[in-house]
Amino acid sequence: MPLAPAVLEALAEYVLNERPDSDCANVFVRTKAPHVAYVDHATICAATERAFAVAGLRGGGTQMLRHNAASKMLRAGTAMPIISTVLGYADPDSTSVYMEADEDRMRSCVLPHPMGAIA
Repeated sequence: MPLAPAVLEALAEYVLNERPDSDCANVFVRTKAPHVAYVDHATICAATERAFAVAGLRGGGTQMLRHNAASKMLRAGTAMPIISTVLGYADPDSTSVYMEADEDRMRSCVLPHPMGAIA
């Protein structure tokens, strides 16, 4: 996924200088030992809310981030199974909820009415 320069810089700073040493392959790990991947949804949500608050943003969270990522991938023409994998959905059909965000793509999926335009 393309990242804004400020996000890329912050991520690089974390990975290169702040991330605790860990054998875990995940980018983000617990700051307190043991340095393992976050698996608790509530912990991830709380960390996201804190990051938004520090940035002076209100009303955002993990669902907004997922929706934003899915919408951008859709507009870029990314295949639904890939979006599903990136978002961590076991069922690719779960990604269909994001189709509403891309009206142009939805229109391209509509077949013409067999009787022509209806007045």
